[in-house]
Amino acid sequence: MTQKVSLCRVVKTIRGHQSKEGAGFPVRRPFPAGELQQVDPFLLLDEMGPVNWPPGEALGAPSHPHRGFETVTYLLEGAMEHRDSVGNVARIEAGGVQWMTAGRGVIHSELPTKAFKESGGAMHGFQLWVNLPQAQKMIAPRYQGVSAEHLPKWTSEAGDVVARVIAGKAMGLEAVAQTHTPITYLHLSFLAGAAHELPVDAGQNFYVYVFRGEVEVASETKVHGEGEFLVLGQGDCVGLKAGGDGAEVLILGATPIGESISRYGPFVMNTREEILQALQDYHAGTFLE
Repeated sequence: MTQKVSLCRVVKTIRGHQSKEGAGFPVRRPFPAGELQQVDPFLLLDEMGPVNWPPGEALGAPSHPHRGFETVTYLLEGAMEHRDSVGNVARIEAGGVQWMTAGRGVIHSELPTKAFKESGGAMHGFQLWVNLPQAQKMIAPRYQGVSAEHLPKWTSEAGDVVARVIAGKAMGLEAVAQTHTPITYLHLSFLAGAAHELPVDAGQNFYVYVFRGEVEVASETKVHGEGEFLVLGQGDCVGLKAGGDGAEVLILGATPIGESISRYGPFVMNTREEILQALQDYHAGTFLE
């Protein structure tokens, strides 16, 4: 007998709010916000843009510190350059991912490349913050870059759904980047009316962020549109169907770490005392030792 599929249904919908980050580039942020501060182990999700920069005006994030978590930047359009205090210098271009583990401390910048700033153009992408468990808060920093051609990609038999695996495993594919905190991070693109059911680990929590078009979830008649972050209930399958203009979504999944969190700006630790120590280390110039 075929086992019946249990579809994950939407239990909460959060609409991302507009904000400015870094030197002033626009972002749409579903969390942290008043309605949703975090979805353990995910600490923050920013949709950067989309924005069309005139020549000479593109902005990014100048040098700033991090401690206690990982940042994942996924770029759909544009070109950025990463520089950090460990000595890493790398470009991230359309379709590429950079995974930075801050660990005990790193200072980095993410700025438009010189060529992109001179020419201007479309910039669009995402930054996700992933918490580290207490035992790994103070590990050594690490940088991983994955170009678009090395990002695992799956296409449905009908060619109407494409999935890119940024972290974890899905569709028989495994992401290139290694993660300290096990998560699933996918980008799914749907043609008009296309549908897909993604088997998931029923022990994990799953979320969907819609950033283009509209989708129905779990065969429900309610339609979810651009800028909505969907908290899903338990189940063993995420079922999505795109509207008449197609759709693009991010799917996030993970088992919560379940530890206390204390956060202050770019520092995420377990206690207030550890935050104060991070601030003291940073201002004393011993942050990276």
